[in-house]
Amino acid sequence: QVQLVESGGGLVQPGGSLRLSCVVSGFSLDYYSIGWFRQAPGKEREGVSCISSSDSSNDGPTYYADSVNGRFTISRHNAKNTVYLQLNNLQPEAAAVYYCAALWGPVTPAQAMHILLGSSGMAYWGKGTLVSVSS
Repeated sequence: QVQLVESGGGLVQPGGSLRLSCVVSGFSLDYYSIGWFRQAPGKEREGVSCISSSDSSNDGPTYYADSVNGRFTISRHNAKNTVYLQLNNLQPEAAAVYYCAALWGPVTPAQAMHILLGSSGMAYWGKGTLVSVSS
């Protein structure tokens, strides 16, 4: 049974950090690209970051939405079946439910842009973890 389980969300003050984890089961992470998305109340889902599958190292090419570039970092540890999203310098506008999702195979830069624009075509989704930012 395919599962993606997110964790690591919580309440932080502005400027704080969190590390989200996405643990996958039921398939080999080696062959899948992973995307992180978020959805705030009353807003549409948006792509945050994605990391392509790679046949060599753990970290395939990475891509970020402009709104988070430089503050968020995505990484993967295939042996642990886990993808991480490090969130730094969190601001109130980052508060949302964060989801990870999987897509078979590597993604090209053009495909990554489609993912980050929300036209994802992702095959499998987790149920999300809530990130709250408040003083």
